[in-house]
Amino acid sequence: MKSNKSAIFVFMINPFDDTYFMQHALKEAQLAFDKGEIPVGAVIVMNDKIIARGHNLTETLNDVTAHAEMQAFTAASDFLGGKYLKECTLYVTLEPCQMCAGASYWTQIGRIVYGAKDQQRGFVNYKTTLHPKTKVTQGILSEACGTILKRFFIEKRNLN
Repeated sequence: MKSNKSAIFVFMINPFDDTYFMQHALKEAQLAFDKGEIPVGAVIVMNDKIIARGHNLTETLNDVTAHAEMQAFTAASDFLGGKYLKECTLYVTLEPCQMCAGASYWTQIGRIVYGAKDQQRGFVNYKTTLHPKTKVTQGILSEACGTILKRFFIEKRNLN
């Protein structure tokens, strides 16, 4: 006797993918842009939840270390109550510099996802070592991430 029942397959698609979280990092970059800061934004995610946000504040705070990543690392550590971010992912609109890559090493962050490549100051150029367990994904929304930076510098040049 044959069954007339058809099998139904349901595929769950995670709406919280790299693009989704990079869009949130871009919102942070826009906040920096609006403040006259170099528009770099970052979010830190754990279990598909944003636990920290940051954007460049180097001009606002008169602090060369106030990069988006550094702001996000501090906020995430505060949120978690500890300095290690092993189960977290950093989404940042621009490839981290040596300083931020070094800080990511000490946080032992599980993953770094960045948008635009930084040909001049990016950690890859300098062969900066990340934590051995840190995975890297590059190029997520790279065009949008690069566009906001280009727009910022064009407007800055036109004002001077």
